[in-house]
Amino acid sequence: MSNLETTPEEELLASGNSCEGVELLEPRDVPLGGPRAMNVRRTLPQRKRSLVGAWCFLDHYGPDRVTESNSMYVPQHPHTGLQTASWLFTGEIEHKDSAGFQAIVRPGELNLMTAGHGITHSEFSTPDTEILHGAQLWIALPNSARQMPPTLQHYAPEAIVSNGAEVRVFLGTLGVNEHTSTSPVTTHTPLLGAEILLAPRASVELTLDPTFEHGFLLDAGAVLLDGHTLPKDFLGYLPTGHNKAVLTAKNEPVRVLLIGGTPFEEQIVMWWNFVGRTHEEIVQYRKDYMAEMGLEERSEADTVGDSAEYDDAGLRFGVFPPNEPAPLPAPALPNLRIRPRINPSN
Repeated sequence: MSNLETTPEEELLASGNSCEGVELLEPRDVPLGGPRAMNVRRTLPQRKRSLVGAWCFLDHYGPDRVTESNSMYVPQHPHTGLQTASWLFTGEIEHKDSAGFQAIVRPGELNLMTAGHGITHSEFSTPDTEILHGAQLWIALPNSARQMPPTLQHYAPEAIVSNGAEVRVFLGTLGVNEHTSTSPVTTHTPLLGAEILLAPRASVELTLDPTFEHGFLLDAGAVLLDGHTLPKDFLGYLPTGHNKAVLTAKNEPVRVLLIGGTPFEEQIVMWWNFVGRTHEEIVQYRKDYMAEMGLEERSEADTVGDSAEYDDAGLRFGVFPPNEPAPLPAPALPNLRIRPRINPSN
């Protein structure tokens, strides 16, 4: 998904609120722009915390009834230096990209797109979708992988069913009561991603990697995280050092999205749909995108990055399938240097 805000702002970080060891990250409502706006609840990035592991962006949306004026309608748009993880609870989304991949995103199935040096893609809710509900997440790529060619991976994890819990691990490894599940999907830093469903009054013990930091997003129901109430739509953050966590449902079914990873030590600069390392890189990404889409002319003064950042045709973002809606224009850059995102220490 694109960040469709027409004036994306830089976020300044501060220490988070805590609830006896659980830092509570409050969502903010973000109306995405464009002719068919949809609202999302964003918990990453924010002033309190910019990343959880390498997870650098989390939009949570729905359940929304899909109508002509309220659907996912995201034409061609760019990404650099990240992976996008699409995870649906209800509905379907059609994905197309400039690396030649086309896919249908379905509930309980991961689509992980690696942007590498650059990719464009589109996302539209399918005609048969009546209710759209899910999450869109971004993962910052480390220096070792951020200039790789773009690609797409798909994985439909089998559910672990145990004592009223149903858990699908789509990235990394997670222990669930007496069971363990591991995803075969390639990531470029140690990561964890899982969907957890609990029946009313069910409880599950999760075995965590203590070198990871973790985030628990409550999508539905009422739940206790290690005995403390996790408010709906909030992200409950646990720092490194935890080797287990217990989730206990109250009197209704629960859905929790779990993310985690080792703390991301590299400094990143993130603006609109680009992840880079410097202000100058972001400026170059925008110039390349707008020029390749025919939205702005490239001047003689514009510089071009290292050849490794482009494909064999000299394009950063590749060639998109023909006869598609017009690409989204990039917003104007702010009149200041884009500053790096740095997490508060654990």
